[in-house]
Amino acid sequence: MNSQTYSAPAQDPLLTGLNDKQLEAVTLPHQSALILAGAGSGKTRVLTARIAWLIQTGQVSPTGLLAVTFTNKAAKEMLTRITASLPINTRGMWVGTFHGLCNRLLRAHHREAGLPASFQILDIADQLSVIKRLMKLMNVDDEKFPPKQVQNFINGCKDEGLRAHAVDAYDPHSQKMREIFEEYDKQCQRDGVADFAELLLRCYELLARDANIRQHYQSRFKYILVDEFQDTNQLQYLWLKLLTGHGDDAKHNCMFAVGDDDQSIYGFRGARVGNMRDFEKDFNIQHIVKLEENYRSHSNILDAANAIISHNTNRLGKNLWTAAGAGEPVRVYDAYNDTDEAQFIVDEIKMLHCEGTSLGDIALLYRSNAQSRILEHALFSANLPYRVYGGLRFFERAEIKHALAYMRLIANAHDDTALLRVINFPTRGIGARSLEQLQASARTDNCSIWQAAINKVGNGAFSTHGVNRAGTKGIEGFVALIRQMVDEAYGISLPELAELATTMSGLTAHYENDREGEDRIENLKELVTAAVSFTNQDFGNHNNVDGETEQDLLTQFLSHASLEAGEHQADVGREALQLMTVHASKGLEFKAVFISGLEEGLCPHEQSLYENSGLEEERRLMYVAVTRARQRLYLSHAQSRMLHGKVRYGIPSRFLDEIPEELLKRLNAKPVARSGGARDYSELPAMMSKQQSSNQKNAMPWKIGQQVAHSKFGNGVVVSYEGNANDMRVQVNFGREGLKWLALEFAKLIPI
Repeated sequence: MNSQTYSAPAQDPLLTGLNDKQLEAVTLPHQSALILAGAGSGKTRVLTARIAWLIQTGQVSPTGLLAVTFTNKAAKEMLTRITASLPINTRGMWVGTFHGLCNRLLRAHHREAGLPASFQILDIADQLSVIKRLMKLMNVDDEKFPPKQVQNFINGCKDEGLRAHAVDAYDPHSQKMREIFEEYDKQCQRDGVADFAELLLRCYELLARDANIRQHYQSRFKYILVDEFQDTNQLQYLWLKLLTGHGDDAKHNCMFAVGDDDQSIYGFRGARVGNMRDFEKDFNIQHIVKLEENYRSHSNILDAANAIISHNTNRLGKNLWTAAGAGEPVRVYDAYNDTDEAQFIVDEIKMLHCEGTSLGDIALLYRSNAQSRILEHALFSANLPYRVYGGLRFFERAEIKHALAYMRLIANAHDDTALLRVINFPTRGIGARSLEQLQASARTDNCSIWQAAINKVGNGAFSTHGVNRAGTKGIEGFVALIRQMVDEAYGISLPELAELATTMSGLTAHYENDREGEDRIENLKELVTAAVSFTNQDFGNHNNVDGETEQDLLTQFLSHASLEAGEHQADVGREALQLMTVHASKGLEFKAVFISGLEEGLCPHEQSLYENSGLEEERRLMYVAVTRARQRLYLSHAQSRMLHGKVRYGIPSRFLDEIPEELLKRLNAKPVARSGGARDYSELPAMMSKQQSSNQKNAMPWKIGQQVAHSKFGNGVVVSYEGNANDMRVQVNFGREGLKWLALEFAKLIPI
């Protein structure tokens, strides 16, 4: 069936309960479409219903479409809903994240992509380790070129589709950054590893370069569906265009893009809200389907959100509404200071809890993490359990990363990053000198560190280069251990292999001797459980689909662990209030929401006032925060607050002025007199700059990067500072002594 219209039978369960706009989106004819889905408008249901409808009506087979999400959780939910809707096997379907789908495609075409069959994925921490190691070998000053900054530069270039040779370099600093980028790429190629950004870039380059592979996937995927389209970056959009055949043929495949330009809040990660406008133009979208009926919040909350976001320009335009009724007014609290604000929030939470609202259904949001300290202190003092959303994730815990490194070495002993993580953990007496010699040999012979170790163990070269006997013995023991683990791993199951990695490596024994090792041992046991779960589920069982390359379960599990490292683990245990930044709240909803710190300079953030489109993204952040609330919304601001050791006097956020007064219930103040309908904020940036200049006049005598001497810590370099006037603190890197924060008034630093 490929008709231009569709009349849904009343009994069709796929379409039951859809409103008119949702039904229109789900049953669109064969065409590319932009679905503007407002917060709480049921976009996930529309997306999955669209997939199920296309399959049920015979327009496409389950393996003939591709659906892209931004989290593995969303992909799993989508597959679960499809399975519940249709009696089909979803195992061979291409539904996943950008990184996951690119990983899958590269596994199938690793030779054409220039990668080994068992290539491993570097997570963010591992990538940073590679960069630090490489910079040390290149003798790059990590004070002038902070490794994290280099990492952001490399990933930013890749997100724009740029290799090192294509990056503009106009001065010595940018030239050195480009040189590190180039050497980093060579190192990853030697190691047979790929970072997250590399997965997409390498996949894009493969499709752009190889017409046969590109045409194969273009002919296969007649429908491409994209969730959270507003969060795509430039390279992701180009990748999607390649897969649709856009530019190759006038009759390209259909792309069904679902997104909300008003919820584009990840510009700092490279997200490009302009992709929605480009898609509208590039694919000649004649009609945008707007999902505006909200099923989450009462109308007072939605009207406040609509009023705020209406002040942004260049929107595609929509207006959320609900049939749920007006609900309660938006409560506003004008606090004397941040302590007063925190106490108000605690008192209201206690009242809500007494009235029957679960603590887990209450969220406390703030613009930046620095604001949480006073709130956490107040909650702790009131004995209210809370959880900071986005804590350390399972696959990021040190003991888990150690175990995974051993498993990576079983899969590919030439993985230098994994080797360097565990070659001396648990300790084997291998010192820095021994490791430096190994790395130098590997660089000279243009081979992996593992191969260099084998060469030296085989010819006894350690003793002739002054390496101590303990280091020699330790390296020999490590080589023997990995060889034995590889032998033992042959033919055993994935859970048995995980257990082998945790016990044979000595990790379990190491933590048994640690006073605080009980939790770590439990985590290592949980890794074995994760391997069992992985084996029993569909993650690694879609091989041999359409001639795909077979990949062993270990390689798939390691890829899964790297890709899942960014996923939040499910909270367990005690019911708790949820604390988080507004960014972290995206995609969540709560019965009651508190948004604190609504002052100019905090929300909107001060930096946004000086950036192009910065204020508009801040307003989108506020829109996202407001639309997290279902029934109760509290907005609070303080006349003064303590931040970074300084009392800061606040001006109420402009976003409060943008909400119509009739929607608000001011709890402790009279309505603000609004001359002309709103406060004039046009001079605030200049006023704030002037105040900052006045406060900081002669307060910071040192320049960033200046060398100084301290009577106790020795020589160092100034790397940062905070505060104003008499309470200024400077951060100095003292080399062996590390980074130190010093009060400028008492530090008595001397210039060198």
